[in-house]
Amino acid sequence: METRNRSGTNTGKSSVAKCFIKIVAIGDSGVDFSNKEIRTSSGSLVTLQIWDTAGQERYQSLGTAFYRGADCCLLCYDLTNQQSFENILMWKNNFLQKSMVTQPETFPFLVVGNKLDLEQEQRSVSYKNLERFCKENGNMLFVEASAKSNLNVEQAFHQLAEQALKRQESMQRSLDDQFKTTNGSNGGRSGSAPRGTQLNPSQRGGKKEKKGGCC
Repeated sequence: METRNRSGTNTGKSSVAKCFIKIVAIGDSGVDFSNKEIRTSSGSLVTLQIWDTAGQERYQSLGTAFYRGADCCLLCYDLTNQQSFENILMWKNNFLQKSMVTQPETFPFLVVGNKLDLEQEQRSVSYKNLERFCKENGNMLFVEASAKSNLNVEQAFHQLAEQALKRQESMQRSLDDQFKTTNGSNGGRSGSAPRGTQLNPSQRGGKKEKKGGCC
């Protein structure tokens, strides 16, 4: 998990370890904060470090450093603008190309249809189109929201954080299994891989790459 920024207010029990999740927000997000603290359904206190592209993705001007280290990604479009919806797949592919994430097929994406407050007068993208698009492109999470009226914004971040944490736990279990298997074949003691070690498909023979710790 991304651990560069540890800002945020104290909102819960000190005994619960804090996690730090880097979220890259691409498109018409309407996000006006860079850090947000939430508590997941499992009780984990999570600080979301939000990196908003601020529209720069339109000019392909963002380098790999901006995307690298992301734990999940918000793909935001304006539901009153059909073209912004049609750009979502391009933004997703561009993110995967530049971020070079491990196991991209399991990487958490959440598609957000913003400006729900304008749906009665100006909606251009139907909810059914959003649902079908996300199902056909990797079963991505999706939600319609309004940054202006704060409708479903909390829900969106909670959904994405939960998905990112589940993926991290799954990768840790896979690494633990790999660690045990390697030690067993070498006649070493069995056990779990050190926490904070991320699974890397290029690693073989029990080599470990240390990352920032989480939970």
